[in-house]
Amino acid sequence: MGTTVSGTGMAVGEHLVPNEALSRVCDTSDDWIEARTGIRQRYYVANGTATSDLATRAGKAALASAQLAPADIDYLIVATMTPDYYFPGVAALVQAKLGLGAIPALDIRQQCTGFIHGFQLGDALLRTGQAKRVLLIGAEVHSGFMPFDVDIVVGTSKAVPTEAERARATRYRDRTVLFGDAAGAVVMTRTEDPRSELIGLRLYTDGTQAERLYVPSGFASRPYISEEMIRQGRHIPEMDGHRVFKAAATRLPEAVRALLAETGVAMSDVKLLLAHQANLRICEAVQKALGVPDERVYNNIDRYGNTTAATIPLLWHECREQGRIQPGDLICLLGFAAGYTWGAALLRA
Repeated sequence: MGTTVSGTGMAVGEHLVPNEALSRVCDTSDDWIEARTGIRQRYYVANGTATSDLATRAGKAALASAQLAPADIDYLIVATMTPDYYFPGVAALVQAKLGLGAIPALDIRQQCTGFIHGFQLGDALLRTGQAKRVLLIGAEVHSGFMPFDVDIVVGTSKAVPTEAERARATRYRDRTVLFGDAAGAVVMTRTEDPRSELIGLRLYTDGTQAERLYVPSGFASRPYISEEMIRQGRHIPEMDGHRVFKAAATRLPEAVRALLAETGVAMSDVKLLLAHQANLRICEAVQKALGVPDERVYNNIDRYGNTTAATIPLLWHECREQGRIQPGDLICLLGFAAGYTWGAALLRA
């Protein structure tokens, strides 16, 4: 018995935001962003749209793709780092909006590796008979921590930033230009087809590096948020970009090699490498280290930016829609995230 993905879906924010639009609020340009990240555009949600809304849209699309009704799902897992509230968890909100009934609804907080962790959990639930069909969603609304007026960027406001506001936004441009709003979903189902199974996983955590990439505000402070903390930008991610880049480019190939050795699979047997899209330069470094040709790699960061937990299901959905993932294909998923957490999964579609 194995696990198969019987349906996929995705949703993005309502506003397409090309790189040039960000120059309305900070000192940047299309050339500056594309050269450093490979990103050309991203999507932001309309004001009032929450992570649970995007997750619900993606979930509905995945259910339709799998030709299933909400009542057919008996476990929901949602990976996000941008929940609607500190509590309750976003999965409970998605469960209600999708009309899934009183099933277990679980949040996981592994950031960019959230989908891989969620896939491991879903597979375990299916293999042990605790569930028959699992809906796994990765969803993020990053535009909420942007240090500028998003309405100016998307064109719904004609206001002009002051010099101080522009300088503040420019201070954070190395991070804020990276992120977009999106959700991706898959329906996981038990199958007797020997072509479909999770072959192996290698997941890691190194909490000693947590403050290389983190959001400083939270319950370590009293109160956990204040006007002063907002002025200081403590609700915006802090990132040691050089160290994060080096760690991701080193540890991801190591994880894949360890997984291949453990499972007895050769890299040449892997049909498709789906890597988290944090920065195209990281993806290129990992691809080069593993010796994978371009035709066996799929990137979409140029169109969506970094969508954290939504990234890998977005990749999966697009590849499935384009016919690049066929039953029995050997797929490798990999990601590196805040925490640090990182890892790889090897599975037959």
